[in-house]
Amino acid sequence: MFASEQILGIHFFNGTVDEAVETMSANRGLLVVPAAPALVKLCEDEGYRRALTSADMAIADSGAMVLLWRIFTGRRVERISGLKFLKRLVARLASHPEERVLWIVPSERAHEKTIAWLRSVNLTGTADFYIAPRYAVQVRDDALVAKIDNHPPTHVVIGIGGGVQEKLGLFLKETLRSRPAIHCIGAALGFLTGDQPTIPMWADRFYLGWLLRLLRHPRIFGPRYLNAFKLPALLLRYRRNLPPLRSEQQRSEV
Repeated sequence: MFASEQILGIHFFNGTVDEAVETMSANRGLLVVPAAPALVKLCEDEGYRRALTSADMAIADSGAMVLLWRIFTGRRVERISGLKFLKRLVARLASHPEERVLWIVPSERAHEKTIAWLRSVNLTGTADFYIAPRYAVQVRDDALVAKIDNHPPTHVVIGIGGGVQEKLGLFLKETLRSRPAIHCIGAALGFLTGDQPTIPMWADRFYLGWLLRLLRHPRIFGPRYLNAFKLPALLLRYRRNLPPLRSEQQRSEV
């Protein structure tokens, strides 16, 4: 087992990014990278909640959560952004050419961008691709399972929307015959490939990636980040414990 800090019922990895990459590469399983707006979904989305609590590793991507946790409890958890994790994973793959990777992307455009980026970092030799369909609330993809079972990769990198990718990751973990390392890193892949506007490492280091995304696309990210203002109250009230689902809470009040 690795050092961890339990926050809202989730065991967040509490070590360096190199340790996180090596642990996932050795032990495999499911990695999730929940951002602050997504953590609020713990009370609203049962499938997403189950994915986060069933993950083999969660890394603390949310600078807001890390700062609030330090203020409220005096305890420290290491912040590792999805972008930083993916960069270190790619660096490791360069020295492990025998490890095959399946890249799951949201569109043909993202597929082309990912191929071009992998060529630029000399990683095309072990790469395979899958363009994800638009999933329903209950995420299931038998075609993807068949593809992976026929040619099991060492790593599966899922770069589709947050809230969906974690459900897909859990579905794969529970369904596949093999046990790859399943990395749900979301927008981080788009930042590296150019499918989404780049986040400079200085902005990532100072917890300002969210602000750049908000300034670029206020209509998309404004409502999402407003929802994150519920996080301080959740942390204050539940701390280490998993908050109840809103539907369960409403039933108990009837």
